Amino acid sequence: MSQSIEEHVRQLVKEVASTLNDRGLILTSAESCTGGWIAQALTSLPGSSMWFDSGFVTYSNSSKQRLLGVPGSLLSDHGPGAVSELVVKAMATGALTNSAGDVAVATSGIAGPDGGSEGKPVGTVWIGWAHRDGRCRAQNHHFSGDRYDVRLKTVEQALQGILDLLDSPRLSD
Repeated sequence: MSQSIEEHVRQLVKEVASTLNDRGLILTSAESCTGGWIAQALTSLPGSSMWFDSGFVTYSNSSKQRLLGVPGSLLSDHGPGAVSELVVKAMATGALTNSAGDVAVATSGIAGPDGGSEGKPVGTVWIGWAHRDGRCRAQNHHFSGDRYDVRLKTVEQALQGILDLLDSPRLSD
């Protein structure tokens, strides 16, 4: 029998914790569509205070600006929900700027059941990751299922992306 997504998320949290601990790095999150679920998953593991600094739940565009420094022009240029590559990258780098984190993850998406459009249907999610050394990347996903499924799959991919970022080569100066 295959592992459930919930079980996979718990395993990913353990892998993220181990990797961050081994490297002496601190993580922070900036969440929109996941509403703090990534932070909740991470802090459910005992000892998380050793490698997790803070979680920003920035559901509104004004909170993205106020708490993370996301430029208003990025938010207005990318329509309702601020679901775009540039926005999640700005969220991730803003989380680093406003925390003690070395690594950040950010999410913005349309979890449904409403809010989708032809260009950005329900299930469209952008996830961004940033490292203080300058690495910053984002991925677009199109998840199926109901609101719970979209959000859970986003958490899963966000955690996997942290591991991928930490395993990627450093940018040259």
